[in-house]
Amino acid sequence: MPIKIPNNLPAVQILADENIFVMTETRAITQDIRPLRILLLNLMPKKIETETQISRILGNTPLQIELTLIRTASHQSQNTNQEHLLAFYKTFEEVRDQKFDGMIITGAPVELMPFEEVDYWDELCEIMDWSLKNVHSTLHICWGAQAGLYHHYGIQKKELPQKLFGVFEHRADYPQSMLLRGFDEVFYAPHSRYTYVERADVEAVPDLKVLASSDKAGVHIVSRQGGRQFFVMGHSEYDPLTLDAEYRRDAAAGLGTAVPEHYYPNDDPNNAPLVTWRAHGSLLFINWLNYFVYQSTPYDLQDLK
Repeated sequence: MPIKIPNNLPAVQILADENIFVMTETRAITQDIRPLRILLLNLMPKKIETETQISRILGNTPLQIELTLIRTASHQSQNTNQEHLLAFYKTFEEVRDQKFDGMIITGAPVELMPFEEVDYWDELCEIMDWSLKNVHSTLHICWGAQAGLYHHYGIQKKELPQKLFGVFEHRADYPQSMLLRGFDEVFYAPHSRYTYVERADVEAVPDLKVLASSDKAGVHIVSRQGGRQFFVMGHSEYDPLTLDAEYRRDAAAGLGTAVPEHYYPNDDPNNAPLVTWRAHGSLLFINWLNYFVYQSTPYDLQDLK
């Protein structure tokens, strides 16, 4: 089924060229279907890249999705054209009176800052509190996952000795979870971060369960009992060249970032990256939408509690 996104969003042409079925607003209003309403809080600086990645992976599901993009009003983006933001993004104030089947909160390149020093932290906390009663299920990604665990459960992130950067092997700690239905015993996911959360801190919260982890990357997927919240430390939505672009950007800036692990064949940046996470990345989002959004959300969102 198609993903419904704004008519002129750059992702429309990109996804159409990839044979991903996209439905613009103009076509969608002619159909008598109640699509799943998904809210994307995009905290990444390069918003067009992120919104395209999320649209691509949501468009690969069998459900009709209506995607609404929002940004924080308390932070001025320096990497995305203001015309694009004004044309396609709403602020929280514009959607706070609405209800949504699902919500995705992205990561942000602010990991090394204390949460309270992030300029939009207060607004993000307000949105996360609002989501508890106005969103059926929320998926937090990378720094967004760490922010959610800290705000809702008091779990503090900790700094790694060096950047965790590459594609790592994971295993299911709780294979019975419907979020992991269809997963192989070993699966891969990209990570790009300087911080982590301690497994013991997560397991000390009775309402939380570690669903998947990695010997190298640590805790990967955490769920709240009942499936109303998920916290994913990796980036299953990444494109094949996302880590490549990040590595070359860091190298050009002289940051000394190591070559991403298990990404280039023979760890040689002259080789094209080997994509090993795409199938499980799609399955992660499909399972979230199917089992924790579509099958349990009320038909009338005003009944959401």
